[in-house]
Amino acid sequence: MIPDTERTAPRATPVRRPEGRPGGRPAAPAARRPRAWWRRPWIIPLGIVVAAFLAYELPPYLTLDPARARVVLPAGFPPKYAVLIGHIVFGTVAQVTIFLQMWPWLRRRHPAVHRWSGRVYVFAGAIPSAVAAVVMLPFTPVPGRVGVSTAAVLWLVTTVMGYLMARRRRFAEHRRWMLYNFAIVAGVNYTGLAVVVVGTHLPVAVDPVYLIEAARWLGWVVNLVVVQWWLDRRRTRPAAGFAGLAG
Repeated sequence: MIPDTERTAPRATPVRRPEGRPGGRPAAPAARRPRAWWRRPWIIPLGIVVAAFLAYELPPYLTLDPARARVVLPAGFPPKYAVLIGHIVFGTVAQVTIFLQMWPWLRRRHPAVHRWSGRVYVFAGAIPSAVAAVVMLPFTPVPGRVGVSTAAVLWLVTTVMGYLMARRRRFAEHRRWMLYNFAIVAGVNYTGLAVVVVGTHLPVAVDPVYLIEAARWLGWVVNLVVVQWWLDRRRTRPAAGFAGLAG
């Protein structure tokens, strides 16, 4: 027979540990899979824009004929064409390598390529091209001079800051500075050129001085505003994929 005390005593409820890791610790969230390159539709149009811009800008300078330059070459500064060629050559390197820097698939799958293309961008692209632009600025025609001068200085500053943040392994800040950097590059080249093209095809005549001023300012300023808005919207999202990319 079963004693009354055992017959009436309530059964002990087994303690259930939370599912997850052994010992009751909650399971870590599963790592999010990086999206395939074709699921980022902006990278292909960006590559097309970079290629189209270079195809449009480079041919007049391949012959090394100053008469075919797209900018005015003042007589007061004879070396300007040589400095301009340096700006074009280094700027071409910057255009290609910043496209590689902005490519998420390349950054995640081939971090060594990302690191080395970043170094090429900084030391063989952005910095020498920006310095050449600053050297030419005092001899540049007045319309648009202040706007392009400001953009050149900001391009140099954001390049240096982005590189320093990567060296210090502060990758979230590195990403932010490089997005600002790309906004300036794209604004001066792509957006600024688009402003000129659209302005020259308007049904009403626009004074070229106003058009140049608008192109030199609107391009990079609007781009910076858009980038800051985008960063503010994604402020809570971790900058995954940037750890270990600089060293």
